Amino acid sequence: MSHADLTQYLDYTLIAMLLAVGFSIVRLRNLFAVVILMGVYSLLCAAWFVSLDAVDVAFTEAAVGAGISTVLMLGAMLLTARESEPAGAGRHWAAFAVVAAAGAALFFAIPDMPVYGDAESPANAYLGRDFMERTPQDIAVPNVVTAVLASYRGYDTFGETVVVFTAALGVMLLLGFGTGGRRKEEEED
Repeated sequence: MSHADLTQYLDYTLIAMLLAVGFSIVRLRNLFAVVILMGVYSLLCAAWFVSLDAVDVAFTEAAVGAGISTVLMLGAMLLTARESEPAGAGRHWAAFAVVAAAGAALFFAIPDMPVYGDAESPANAYLGRDFMERTPQDIAVPNVVTAVLASYRGYDTFGETVVVFTAALGVMLLLGFGTGGRRKEEEED
């Protein structure tokens, strides 16, 4: 059995695990279990991204999806009930219809996608090839992904960092992390 076959079986196994965890998340009523399974889902996504040779995306998914998001969801869960209320039967069918329509649209688009690993796909034929050729001369960084994120897309990466920081700050303010000093002052008066 070749390395490509083993990788393909690993991909199928990870997809099956993602489907199982996804169905479990939808069916559970215990919010704590849902939050933990969402973290497991993110870790499985990160493992799949590593299998697809997208290590930078896997690192981001593990840090943000499994790490920060899980912590923020657990913090938000402290302010809510532990069990979710059962939804009406009409809501289940409406949600299923939306998911089925989105899934059908995705399957409809599959034939238009390039073959996985195709060197002549649009992503690899134009800008990708240009970045691979020019990076050693333009920027003395051996990792092309790092060069793209830090130099070619530096402003974009900085903007994403500002958005994540602002979102974290907003969540902290919503959860009341910034009101500790005011409470002490009010109690003293």
